[in-house]
Amino acid sequence: MRSVFLNYWRRLFASWLLTLVAVLSCLLLIGTPPALAGINDDYFEGNVFVLYGGNGSLVPPKVTLAQSLQADKPTLLVFYVDDSKDCKQYAVVVSRLQAFYGRAADFIPVSVDSIPAKSTYETTEPGYYYKGFVPQVVLLDRSGKEVLNEKGQVPFERVDDVFRELFNLQPRSQSVQLKPRLVNEFSTELAE
Repeated sequence: MRSVFLNYWRRLFASWLLTLVAVLSCLLLIGTPPALAGINDDYFEGNVFVLYGGNGSLVPPKVTLAQSLQADKPTLLVFYVDDSKDCKQYAVVVSRLQAFYGRAADFIPVSVDSIPAKSTYETTEPGYYYKGFVPQVVLLDRSGKEVLNEKGQVPFERVDDVFRELFNLQPRSQSVQLKPRLVNEFSTELAE
């Protein structure tokens, strides 16, 4: 008799516990807000170049700054953070620039979170050029001389003009329209 009584209470307790877990699970699922991420906010969703620039080939960079300077190629440093709306929006411009100049110049996106905190840096370290703003664009010529260092969302045309000078190309107003090379794209756009 006693074992029947214990089995009854165990089953009752188990069913009550299962019901409680099911109710709590439903409340958590219903009460969880949808993802609040987007290109116009400062929330973190992942790497800005993959998600918003449509260009996963930029990260991680193929070369370091030191390697790029030794290769005698122009270098574009782009300082960014993944949770900045300005950086998210600027990723599209960087991807466009890489489409035109990606084979002739090295593109090195630098997450400012990865810059070690030091009092001084060598010219072969990205921290040497970083001025405390994101996005920040630094363009170095073949010899490593700084030819552009601007903060904020620097227009495509401004960086393109400096690239044109470096490569001795005609100004945009006098040249044939450049056609970008295809890059490995990843689109986050969903069809409805």
